[in-house]
Amino acid sequence: MPLYENNRNAQNRIKVKKEWSDAVIFGTDKTIDNIAARINKKFQSSKKTVTVAFDGWYGVDWHSVIDRVQRVFSKTSLKLTFTNINSEFLPEERIAEYKKAFLSDDPSFGIVNTDGCIEDIMDENAVQHLKTALKKSGEERVRIVYGCGSAVPALSDTYDMIFYFDTTKQSVLWKMWGGELIPFGADDPKRDYWWKEYYYCDFYLLNEQKHFVFKKMDYYVQAIGIEELNLIEREAFDGILSTLVKYPTKNVKYAQPGPWGAYRFRDTRWNIPALSNNAWNAAVSPNELGLTIDIGREKMLKMPAENLMQYPKEFVGPYIHKTYPRLIPFYIWIDDGYFPEPQPAERTSMPIHNHPSTDYVARHFREPMGRYETYYIAEAYEGANTWMGFKDDADLEEWERRCRESEKTWEPIENWKDFIANWKTNVGDLFIIPPGTSHGHGGNQMVVEMDTVPSVAGTEYSFFGYDYCRNTWDDEKKSMAAPGMKMHLEHYFDNEKWRRESWVKEHLRVRPKVVKWTKEYAIDRYNSVPKMPFEIERIHFLKKAEYSTEGRFLHMVVLTVGEKVRIQSKKNPEYGCDIEWLQGAAIPACFGDYEYINLDRGMCTVVLIRWKKG
Repeated sequence: MPLYENNRNAQNRIKVKKEWSDAVIFGTDKTIDNIAARINKKFQSSKKTVTVAFDGWYGVDWHSVIDRVQRVFSKTSLKLTFTNINSEFLPEERIAEYKKAFLSDDPSFGIVNTDGCIEDIMDENAVQHLKTALKKSGEERVRIVYGCGSAVPALSDTYDMIFYFDTTKQSVLWKMWGGELIPFGADDPKRDYWWKEYYYCDFYLLNEQKHFVFKKMDYYVQAIGIEELNLIEREAFDGILSTLVKYPTKNVKYAQPGPWGAYRFRDTRWNIPALSNNAWNAAVSPNELGLTIDIGREKMLKMPAENLMQYPKEFVGPYIHKTYPRLIPFYIWIDDGYFPEPQPAERTSMPIHNHPSTDYVARHFREPMGRYETYYIAEAYEGANTWMGFKDDADLEEWERRCRESEKTWEPIENWKDFIANWKTNVGDLFIIPPGTSHGHGGNQMVVEMDTVPSVAGTEYSFFGYDYCRNTWDDEKKSMAAPGMKMHLEHYFDNEKWRRESWVKEHLRVRPKVVKWTKEYAIDRYNSVPKMPFEIERIHFLKKAEYSTEGRFLHMVVLTVGEKVRIQSKKNPEYGCDIEWLQGAAIPACFGDYEYINLDRGMCTVVLIRWKKG
């Protein structure tokens, strides 16, 4: 699956204590040299064998790391031994048996491993044997255990030093899609590694371990690629993160082509030369995206944005942290829908699909939150439209029959437009889309999607009912030449609420009302329905506007009108960031009173999503 990153204006510039900034070691050679020097210093101070753990996330190039460490230590008189933690795991068939419960028979979704930990798939006797061996004295002066899970609870207190090697989620996906990922218990890439293994089992084992090790580690290593290793002392790492969480943060965005992908991105700040069309694209998604952090040094740090959840109350607020532990509840997507020439609806439209409620994902997948969605129309072109709900006179039993028949025969439903209600759109329109509502972006518009996040792992929950029997995108051929997408008819119909056009018009085509007006700015809030857990608001201003997180609400925002805006704390003006048109930011709950400042000319509109409860 193709995925392209967009780094434009993604730098998060923060001011940190000089000792924290100076403590960061940039560059692979310097990082490896410093790791070796710190281990050597530990030995020289104790004059006994030093035990070290190199733990980390999937995707770290452990072979290259160890090779380089060996080369550095070969210049010293210290004798090393290396143990790959994979030797302490259960046999491959036993690990596969463990994972079966989470992979499920569902062709498209699994069941979250909510309570697992890496030790579940380790050989308990082998782990105890390793622990005993690490405690014994011997000829070697340094013992290094490396690989994902090296510092599990059963072993963590055995080590003199713990390093955690981290990488971004995108780097893991690239390796997984390319057949290059080395999973638990393996020494080589597993070519047939299944995405379900990652999203429903291995991710949760890794995440549990990461949160555990972050409390134990001595050093953090940025390890996105072997040529860009950076080393951070624990105190400096905590200091940088605890400072960063006080700022609004921007993500490194990503974009993906697809069967309804369009072309406005070529005229905007989303222009990526290798991207042929733009369908899925994430603007703000701390659960999934990465951070670039400027601490005033010669290079920048890169890490998963999810690392901010080391300070969850400050970032998402006390209520979200308590109700949905480790979950960042929102993301914002920009859905391109511009076509220079008229196209049929079967080309411009998303699949007809719906999303599940919190109750549904809990029962079927053990996820903590359902998918509650909105479409905000940022731009509208000739023919702008959205599909949502069923026409009042549509035969719903016939719709189900036709969808099931189409899936079997791969023959299109010729009169599908007779079933699905279509809505002509304009700038400022908002569709609120509660679970179980058939819908789809119809094209010829720029949509800002502001949704809840059902999964800590970022798993997508869209149940496709009909996709026009079209091919999907082949990124190598740069054409719609790949097989069509799979439908999820059992979930789609099981979840469907059969909302009619008249009901949609009355309840889901909502309007805003002004909640605050001054001579400088105005804030309006769109109507909602009780099922929707969040508010959608807009801030309109020419020069400046004010708002507040009240110390309780995470705000995610996107600039839909205007060139460039600064988001700035009123109490500490140095805490802030700039966002460009159609760029977003996450404003932490702890931010308090803040300002939007227009850095260009003309009116500005910022669209905002926040939780209703706080």
